[in-house]
Amino acid sequence: MKAVRVLSVASEIYPLIKTGGLADVTGALPKAFKVEGIEARTVVPGYPDVLNELEGADEVLRFPNFYGGPARVLGSSAAGLDLFILDAPHLFARPGNPYVAPDGADWPDNAIRFAALGRTAAEIGQGAIPAFVPDVVHAHDWQAGLTHAFLHYSERPRPATIMTVHNLAYQGKFAREVLSDIGLSPESFTIDGVEYYGGIGFLKAGLQFADRITAVSPTYAVEIQQPDAGMGLDGLLRARSNVLSGILNGIDISVWNPETDPRIASPFSVNTLPDRAANKTALQRRFDLPLAPDAFLLGVISRLSWQKGLDLLLETLPLVLGDGTQLVLLGNGDRYLEARYSAAAKSYPDRIGVLIGYDENLAHLIQAGADALVVPSRFEPCGLTQLCALRYGAIPIVSRVGGLADTVIDANETIIAADAATGIQFGPVTSENLAGAIRRAKGLFHNKPAWQRIQKNGMTVDVSWHNRARRYADLYRQIAKPN
Repeated sequence: MKAVRVLSVASEIYPLIKTGGLADVTGALPKAFKVEGIEARTVVPGYPDVLNELEGADEVLRFPNFYGGPARVLGSSAAGLDLFILDAPHLFARPGNPYVAPDGADWPDNAIRFAALGRTAAEIGQGAIPAFVPDVVHAHDWQAGLTHAFLHYSERPRPATIMTVHNLAYQGKFAREVLSDIGLSPESFTIDGVEYYGGIGFLKAGLQFADRITAVSPTYAVEIQQPDAGMGLDGLLRARSNVLSGILNGIDISVWNPETDPRIASPFSVNTLPDRAANKTALQRRFDLPLAPDAFLLGVISRLSWQKGLDLLLETLPLVLGDGTQLVLLGNGDRYLEARYSAAAKSYPDRIGVLIGYDENLAHLIQAGADALVVPSRFEPCGLTQLCALRYGAIPIVSRVGGLADTVIDANETIIAADAATGIQFGPVTSENLAGAIRRAKGLFHNKPAWQRIQKNGMTVDVSWHNRARRYADLYRQIAKPN
């Protein structure tokens, strides 16, 4: 059987460039496809961090004048990934965050930058590189959404298309005045085209024109069809519900493996769980907290934002920090929340440790050393941090939304009796319910046999991409158009 060729379109990909979970997904999926008979390549912008990691490169396509300057597409490999890189220095040769300027504002030409990414993907999708003509073009999030508009409005044959929503809150909305600048005709500016509340919607375009739509968890696929979570796109998603499905994310279990992880203090497994204790000590030492093996140690690894519910955790601190409970937090985002958590750490220096920013090594140590990982999101498309927590024996305390509801089995009395619990769920999402969930977890923590059973249940859950990648592969085969 001929392998299905898939062109993935993404604005970031781990380990080359990452700001969040999108990169983890786009970096792990192609590797998981190798056993599914899928030949996958990913087109990504040529940021400096990407170009610096290439293992040699061949120019496979050239654009003499492309959105304000010369550009070329490089074919290359890096970190086990097969790539097409849009090398357009006038658009992407910028330091730091791929979306945000050093002053903290979005780059003013983001519409042009990511229109260029979509246009490049559309050209490759329609055969511009004869050595790789894809059967399916799979776009991820708003930055890739315009790919499907370019394919739709072209008069040339096109491949099958998929649009994956990783977070509907980020939609890529721009002023209608840039329509001609991004290369679309006036006829495209309609409610059935790229028009979105008087502007241009990149994500809306992808959802409008894709043959299939996926969300990153089954529950999130249901939630986004309702006004509360639909972010203005629920009507379109309800209208296209016959082509919308939810496929859970996974994690790369070769990267997230407590038995072989070089980033943690002491390797361990489900069969050597006592060896995990050394990581708790290392984590307490890292944050200058008392070295108390019996203290209940909560961990947070998160973007600091309203979505993540971390303002609610702040409200619970006076209630949950008694009895020697400790908290370590790694994250950044909202400046107000950053300041509040930094102030809390100063107020409770023997209870709270905070690092504002992101550190991959520390993220692994928190998963390996915290007793429980708190994820109190108001909405969560899938979430990856709770999957890592399961694998590392950090009991997830999660809100009952989106992918959190799909991946954590609540430790209520019935489930504990059935020996199936993997974590703690709470809902609705309020500070009172979060505090109650933490108290419930603390009670289980002091029941060591029960706590260890929950840890072991979580550590044996399949959080890999194996079955998830198979679902994507099946979807590709269903819609692939023969070349």
